[in-house]
Amino acid sequence: MTFKLNFSQNSKPKYRRRRSSLRNAPQRPENSIFEKLSSAIGKLTPSWKACIPLASIIMLLSAYSAVAQAPPGDLPETLTDTEELRIGLDTMWVVIASILVIFMNAGFAMLETGFCRQKNAVNILAKNLIVFALATVAFWAIGFGLMFGDGNPFIGFSGFFLAGPDNSPAMGEAYAGVFDSLNWTGVPLAAKFLFQVAFAGTAATIVSGAVAERIKFVDFLIFSLLLVGIAYPLTGHWVWGGGWLSTLGFIDFAGCTAVHSVGGWAALMGAAFLGPRLGRYQDGRPVALPGHNMSIATLGCLILWVCWFGFNPGSTMAANHTIAHIAVVTNIGGAMGAISATIVAWMYLGKPDLSMIINGILAGLVAVTAGCNGYSLFGAAIIGTIGGILVVFAVTFFDNIQIDDPVGATSVHLVNGVWGTIAVGLFNVEKGLFYGGGLSQLGIQLLGVVSVGGMTVLLSTIFWLVLKSLLGIRVTEDEELKGLDIAEHGMEAYSGFLKDNRGMAGGGP
Repeated sequence: MTFKLNFSQNSKPKYRRRRSSLRNAPQRPENSIFEKLSSAIGKLTPSWKACIPLASIIMLLSAYSAVAQAPPGDLPETLTDTEELRIGLDTMWVVIASILVIFMNAGFAMLETGFCRQKNAVNILAKNLIVFALATVAFWAIGFGLMFGDGNPFIGFSGFFLAGPDNSPAMGEAYAGVFDSLNWTGVPLAAKFLFQVAFAGTAATIVSGAVAERIKFVDFLIFSLLLVGIAYPLTGHWVWGGGWLSTLGFIDFAGCTAVHSVGGWAALMGAAFLGPRLGRYQDGRPVALPGHNMSIATLGCLILWVCWFGFNPGSTMAANHTIAHIAVVTNIGGAMGAISATIVAWMYLGKPDLSMIINGILAGLVAVTAGCNGYSLFGAAIIGTIGGILVVFAVTFFDNIQIDDPVGATSVHLVNGVWGTIAVGLFNVEKGLFYGGGLSQLGIQLLGVVSVGGMTVLLSTIFWLVLKSLLGIRVTEDEELKGLDIAEHGMEAYSGFLKDNRGMAGGGP
């Protein structure tokens, strides 16, 4: 059986007619890929549009670094068994300390959730969970290079995405790489990054509590990216990245200024631009909006207290003999902060307020952070005591000027970050004024407080104002009354539990 293709004359007109009919049909212009992309972007909400520039920067930097990054090599064969053991122990200690600092996110989440109302619990938990994920990516992509990469006294220019030459754990003059500011610690680059990203995440988490219960979720996420990717590493470079403050001799061993004050200044500006929660002030007087679960707030405080033994002793980035002393100094600072805050609150407010006890512990821990490797135990006790006293009066001060901070983050981290930094110039056993060191170190510490605070306020103000103009940083009044759990996340933290609806005039339970 044969098949024959028919190309006879009779078939051609039919073919021509078919083509002619196609030519005469109305044509839909084929859009270019740019027109399609523009149309797709036009359909996005303003929130997603605002994320496009930062995402583009990250993608471009990742493309650049993809070919430059290499996996870590083996240790040099010339190392002795003792040197290999030292590197192994130091690395293990830094990783353990990093895990403790990362676990502080759980402490902050519990503390903030307990101090706020139940209708916003999911929102606060979500913020504290996602913020470390965002901080990790932003710090890996941009922040670590800006903070520790080789550059000039004001900013780093290399090491984005951890790319570039690096022969860690080589130290001192033997180090050859783009992170010279970290050549004092003999651990692999991955351990250095893990510890530092844990600190960066802490700075962003501090902001969460101060802006709780009324900020839009997407605005908080974008601000966290900007803080960890730009503002925090910029001032961090001055302090820890070989910048101009470290050259002057500024001392901030574990981050009173570099972490706590930066987070505190950013939190203060956020709370100021957001304004107070509905019902927080009536006739110019503060009205209490009590936290819904002081049990988990207390648990959060205890988690933070324990994790601080990674924060301060871990800043040695080596398993050496000073760890125990730093741990004891840290513990005494927190203990004395708790005691002094309890006594002062009892006398000043008439009752031993649990929230003041919690914040007193944290205030004492923050206060000894800057110079914990250079304090005597008596010096630490005095610094922690003053920290606990300061936090009680700071909470009432911010209330009186109508800066609504639901968890006292500015009072703990900003006020005591500043106090702790100044305390180095007074109580450091080698350079402090009270130990015969004169006024030189105190002057340097004050300069560091002012310069880092000024830059953080400037950048935070720019970030908050841009977000406010583009997206609006505050939820609507109806959403705030309803609660951010339903308005922003469509779920409840305590679904099925009986709700206490008293106090709706003050913004709900």
